[in-house]
Amino acid sequence: MITGGAGKIAEAFAESLGELGATICIFDVAEEAANERASQVRQRFGFQSSAFVADVAREDSVQAAVSAAVAQFGGVNILINNAAYPKLDLPNDGIEVETQDLAHWKANLDVMLTGAFLMTRACAPHLRRGERGSVTNVASIYGLLGPDMRLYDGTEMGNPAYYAAAKGGIVQLTRYWATTLAPEVRVNCIAPGGVWRQQPESFHERYKSRTPLGRMATEEDLKGAVAYLSSDLSAYVTGQVLAVDGGWTAW
Repeated sequence: MITGGAGKIAEAFAESLGELGATICIFDVAEEAANERASQVRQRFGFQSSAFVADVAREDSVQAAVSAAVAQFGGVNILINNAAYPKLDLPNDGIEVETQDLAHWKANLDVMLTGAFLMTRACAPHLRRGERGSVTNVASIYGLLGPDMRLYDGTEMGNPAYYAAAKGGIVQLTRYWATTLAPEVRVNCIAPGGVWRQQPESFHERYKSRTPLGRMATEEDLKGAVAYLSSDLSAYVTGQVLAVDGGWTAW
């Protein structure tokens, strides 16, 4: 099960897990996009895949979607908590704390942090009953470190407080679940660095100069991490945060 399954990063996750023989369940609040992604996975990669409409911020929606997926496929072995960034008719958050919006804070925490809690809680009994259950949470380098606001100078980009709070919370929930769901279920976390999305060139150049490997991440860079953490390659690994960041956190 991949939440935020219609997103760009989820496409790489689906490809990676499908190559390992997994059946891919696409969970997303956008029904049309979720169906398109499931169809794409089937047609492009030849993997078995189905879409399930789920608003991860709503308890009833999560429970219904998980129940439907389990009924169709008989259980769940792998959960990827990837959902983020609800679509809001609100202005972008600025850099200054004083300009950041409470509605943005609540909506993003609901999706990124509460959503991970609701999905993991709903899947836990099924993961316990399955074989080698695994949860991989998607955090960020900004769940580990404070943001370098100099990167954003002269751009309309920002780094709001809700992002740090949500991703830092995901890191700690990873450790919490790793101990409380053991030994049946392993729980780990990926902390990606910045992913190239046609950001302003000034930001791009600053980011590259701040990164030992000299570039931003691509979605492809995350495939190996999710394959490792979801499979028996990491059978004795739990409670860990794997930074996939080109060395950003090494400095």
